[in-house]
Formats: sequence, C-alpha cells, structure tokens
Amino acid sequence: MTIKGSRPFRVRWLGRVRYRDALAVQQQVHALAATQQTQQDHLLLLEHHPVYTLGVRADLTNLLEPAEEIGAEVVRADRGGDITFHGPGQLVGYPLLHLPGKRGGGMADTAAYVRSVEDVLMAVCNDLGLPDVGRLDRYPGVWVEPDGPSPRKVAAIGVKLTLSRTMHGFALNVDPNLDYFARIVPCGIAEYGVTSLAAEGISVPMADVVERVVARSAEQWAAGPVDRADVSWPGEQMAELSPFSKGAGPGEVSATGRKPEWMRVPLETGPKYWHLKSLMRNGSLTTVCEEAGCPNVFECWNEGTATIMINGERCTRACGFCLVDTQRPEATDPEEPVRVAEAVAEMGLAHAVITAVARDDLSDHGAGAFAATVAAIRDLNPGTAVEVLIPDCRGDEVALSTIFGAFPDVLNHNIETVARLQRRVRPSASYARSLSVLARAKKARLTTKSSIIVGLGETDDEVDGCLADLSAVGCDIVTIGQYLRPTSHHLAVERWVEPATFERWREVGSSLGIGHVESSPLTRSSHHARQAAESVSVDIVAR
Repeated sequence: MTIKGSRPFRVRWLGRVRYRDALAVQQQVHALAATQQTQQDHLLLLEHHPVYTLGVRADLTNLLEPAEEIGAEVVRADRGGDITFHGPGQLVGYPLLHLPGKRGGGMADTAAYVRSVEDVLMAVCNDLGLPDVGRLDRYPGVWVEPDGPSPRKVAAIGVKLTLSRTMHGFALNVDPNLDYFARIVPCGIAEYGVTSLAAEGISVPMADVVERVVARSAEQWAAGPVDRADVSWPGEQMAELSPFSKGAGPGEVSATGRKPEWMRVPLETGPKYWHLKSLMRNGSLTTVCEEAGCPNVFECWNEGTATIMINGERCTRACGFCLVDTQRPEATDPEEPVRVAEAVAEMGLAHAVITAVARDDLSDHGAGAFAATVAAIRDLNPGTAVEVLIPDCRGDEVALSTIFGAFPDVLNHNIETVARLQRRVRPSASYARSLSVLARAKKARLTTKSSIIVGLGETDDEVDGCLADLSAVGCDIVTIGQYLRPTSHHLAVERWVEPATFERWREVGSSLGIGHVESSPLTRSSHHARQAAESVSVDIVAR
C-alpha cells in the first residue's frame, strides 16, 4: 500500500515513553486528522516502560499472573488483537496515516493496511540479516520460519482504522526481556512462541533498527517530504548538562557578550510597577516575572499585569535555562489561593496568569493548589479570565484531571525546546510527555498554549518541526522567544536569532493551523497573554 500525495511525513524518535502518554498523543493526533484540522502523516517510534496492553477483544485469562507481581502496568486500548507486552528493548511504531481507499476503513482496507505494515517489518528483518521471515495464516504479525516446525513471532501488529485514518501499530522485538511474554498468552496464541532479533542471533543497536524502520516506512507510506526529529539517545547529551542542572546552583550573573540592539530593554519603572511590586510583597506572593528574570517585567508591570507563581518559590527540578531556586521545597500554604485572588482583585486584572514551580515532592504534584486558585479567583473576580501555566505533573492523570476540571480559560504547558535538546535543556522532563499533557488538555476541551525558547543550539528547521508537533495535538497558542542566560552556570546562548526569523515562525505556525503565534526576540510565555487568548477565542467559538 503506497500512498500518493504531498502531505509531510513526520517521523519522531521519542525515546522511552509511558504507554498512557503515547496513547494520549496518538488519540489527539488521530482525532484532529479525522476532522481535517491537520494534514500531516506521522510515525512515532519509541520504547515503552513495561506494560501489558489489552485490545478490544482481549481475554483477561490470557494474563497468567497478576501484573503487580510482574512489575508491569495493564492498560486497555482501543486497537484490535488480544494481549501483548511492550517494554525496553522493543521498538514500538505508531503510524498515524491518511490512507487511500473508497470504503473508509472497512475490513478489506484494514487487511490491506496490516499487510503493508508486515511488508515494512519483513523488509527491515531482511535488511538486518534475518531472512526467513514471513506471514502465518490467520495470525497477523511477522514470523520467523513461518513454514517450519516451530514458527515464532518477532513482531506483533495491532491497529485501528477509522475513516481511512490509522492509529496504533507494531512492536518489533529487538532485545527485550522475553520472560515478560511467558506471563501471558501473547496475542491469545497459545500454540506458537515469541522471539526477538537477539534471540535469533541478530545483535544490533536500537538506533540501527530505527534507521531501517524509518527508511522502509518512508518508502511504503510517505506521501510527501520526510521530516525527521529525534530526542537524544541515552548519554548523548547528559554530559552537556549545565552546572546548574548538575546541582552546582546558580553562578555569577551571566555575561553573555554584547547583546544585539533588538535585545536591549530599557529600564522603565513607574507608579504601576512600584504599586504591583508592593502588592506582591505585602501579600507574600511570588511572581515568575522576578524569579525567572523576565525581560518584559517593566512593560507588563507598568500595564498592571503579572504572572503569579504558587506552590512556593523552590522547584524540584533544575532545568538548564531557568533561574528558579532549587533548594528543598517548603510546605505549601493553604491560604495562598485566597491571597492570590485578592491580589488579582486589587490589580483589577481582566486576565490573570497563574503558574507554579514543579512540585514532584507532593502526592498531587501541586494540582490541588491550581484548582483552588482558579476557584478563588473566580469567586472574587467573576469577570476575570484565568490562564494556568502548569508543569507536567509527571504525566499523572489524576493530577492533570484535577487541573483540567477547574476549567481554566487557557491551559498552558511549555514544551520549551526542540526534540533533540530536551534532555540537555530540561533533563527531568520529556518531549512526548509534554505533548501528551497538551493532548489531554485539548481532549478536555480546553484552549491550549505552549512556548518555545530559541538560541539554545536548535536549527530553524527543528523549530518548524516542533511547531508541527504542537499543531498536531491541537495547540491553539504558541509563544517563541530568545533565550537569555541567567547566570554563568546555566546553558550558554548559542545564537541571537534575528527578528525576521521570528516573523517567519509566526507565518509557519499560522500555515500549520495554530490559532495565534506570538513570536519575537523578547516574547515570553505570558507576554501579551490576554491578547493571545482573545484572538483565538473567537476562532474556537466559530469552529
């Protein structure tokens, strides 16, 4: 099955990803494709943490031991097939494609698509030196010695096809722990076993397998230009962590060299600036404007706006670009939501932005405080729009649902940088997890927003790809701004991006269907937040 056309084919190596996070991204990309909001094809490649997944017809008796005793999750999925295992050493692929076909996803189309997946994987096995692979009647997948006395499965396939659009995919066993398969009846097939490339004598690094899968998949499915982006492989960028991320703490105030003229910000304090500063101090409140050294603090505070930071001022992470304190966090203050609401009332804000440090030390990751603060602001300020800028909450679905259930007017979660630089820039976070947070928020029918900082070593094309990924999960607002090094222990500024490039990214984002792109050297995540939210609200209502 070869696809004709001109849609970009976006290939992403995402590293190790929790199954639930990958599923959230898949579901949102698939949902948007089904409504014709995006015109992109994707191939997501990754490894999972240990998990047993159950297809729509799965028989739980095929799980032979309690999952908690095995050390793996169990997750229901809306794909075909029975039970299977995913884990380290197994390459999982999720093609999210627009397929040709007149029937729109019926059994005949599904069978043809499954055969195309098998064709890709059989070609990969041949490329890697495993020649005797093929199909086995009645059982989808790729089998070693299918015509011999003991066929054994090296790759499993479970897909969903709706209105000629695909999700779920395949799992190729490179070198996983095969003991996990002994605890289930794999795919409900009791009479045949499971194998891996390593068990068949093919010792090959995962990176080499990924390269072959990308090449064969592009031959089979690419309808247009191939856009490739990888998160870094383990160890590739950990040595490049900033001293701050390694625990050295902040250094001296950074001397990043002579800034270009367009990065110079005049010091313009005024009555509103000093009034807001006094208000924050009197209420024992913290602003990210100060903690992160935002260059727009004078402009925003003189306009009577600020981004208020809750849950304390000490973060449990140490991202290489961020100045926020990383000492041991203190206990949260249950009275803080009310104080924030009172400050918002005194400032007379039409649009309040609430953010927080990451609180991985808390059982709810600080989600309860977000919900309480949104509620308190609305109690005292019913006409105020509330935007929250949240950490990823480690992907905790309960914590995220708590925040989403407060129905903020804008749900902002920053992806921060391109896929390749994630581990270097924010080593405790994940590109896929950030996409999953935005995907879940969009599924909850919230207006979503994210931010990219540039000047950390990314290329212009990589930023284009990041914009495409944000578009694919339905992100409504994106901000892009120049990185400024806060201290000598933080990541260095690799380049000063010219204003014309920021303007180009605004156009790229618009062409990808993102409702509002705020892009300039001095843009920060909450800069012109009210204007951005208002600009997309009309478009969202119209849709």
